[in-house]
Amino acid sequence: MLVMFLARLPLTAMGVTLTLYVVTGLGRGYGAAGLVGTAATLGTALGAPLVGRMIDRYGLRPVVLLCGTVSTAYWLGVPSLPYPALVALALPAGMLVVPVSSLARQVLTAQVPAEQRRSAYSLDTISIESSFMIGPAAAIAVCTQLSPTTAVTGLGIGFAALTVTLYWFDPPVRHQDEQVPTERPPLHNWLTRDLSATLLVAAGALFCLVGTELATLAALRSSGEVAWAGVVIAVMCLASATGGMVHGAVRRPLSQTTLMLLLAVLVIPVGLTTQPWWLLALVLIPTNLACAPTLAATAEQIGALAPARVRGEAMGLLDSATRIGMAIGSPIVGTVLDHAPAAWGFAAAGAGGLVIAAAGPALRRFPVPRPALASPRALRKKCPSEAG
Repeated sequence: MLVMFLARLPLTAMGVTLTLYVVTGLGRGYGAAGLVGTAATLGTALGAPLVGRMIDRYGLRPVVLLCGTVSTAYWLGVPSLPYPALVALALPAGMLVVPVSSLARQVLTAQVPAEQRRSAYSLDTISIESSFMIGPAAAIAVCTQLSPTTAVTGLGIGFAALTVTLYWFDPPVRHQDEQVPTERPPLHNWLTRDLSATLLVAAGALFCLVGTELATLAALRSSGEVAWAGVVIAVMCLASATGGMVHGAVRRPLSQTTLMLLLAVLVIPVGLTTQPWWLLALVLIPTNLACAPTLAATAEQIGALAPARVRGEAMGLLDSATRIGMAIGSPIVGTVLDHAPAAWGFAAAGAGGLVIAAAGPALRRFPVPRPALASPRALRKKCPSEAG
């Protein structure tokens, strides 16, 4: 878990570093920076299941070596690329980014007994929160105190170190006693309605989370308190980590659906009280208490539903679902914030997350069509010798 925490730091710093490099280093607008970020996010969403499938087939080391080499070359080459090339290469570079999150979940599923996985997944989500508190802040510090070019080059060096570390450490992605068939089961055999419903809830959760962050920044900007954004976000992360610890410790945790419902419903009324900044931070605590537990419950359910032979691909699909939720949530909530006060942004984040996540339980309850049984008379006509 320590290795995975350190490996996540370059990944958490990518978005803000690329934005500041395009805006400050290349002198372009935030729209241009957003285009590069969208291309990278789309690449990750498309490539995560493919990379997971490669891990299932070839093992960890060859895939880490390939993805790490591509990521290192891309980030070290960013300062030499013109903007059109930067956009064009962001998609393939995103497709082959080192899959640290899905790798961590695979390793935990393989190495931790089933009765203790909830605690392990909760610790992993706390590790994610911690990395997001450190990585972007460190990237902003390097960009502002040194230069965006230095930050971009540092990310390239960070990905090189990440690749060497994971290749040397080589954590097992399957337990040695697991009975894993040599042939990959067909997609329709393991991508069941339950697993698909879990992915939908994951997408809804990330829609809600990214929308909440955007609305929080908009609320602070409208009150002239943007300088306190780092403190408010730190409070949100600490609340999420606290919820993750409780979720991992209790004997009877709440279900994924219930946690998602709390996450979305509790964020809707946040917009009623957005000033001053410390009051906004306080009212954001309840919804963020459900953040890490929702993500941990999602990973636990995917690990339980996916067969060992396709676990990497299933975890890759989970990464894709979260990326899609973020990609949908940012423009929708952003558009609401462009035309309405921040309070409506919180409402849109909660309501949108509910709409997407509600498709999951609905999918589970949707009746499975059964073939009509032939009447006894028809059976006698078809097979008279076996009429008895």
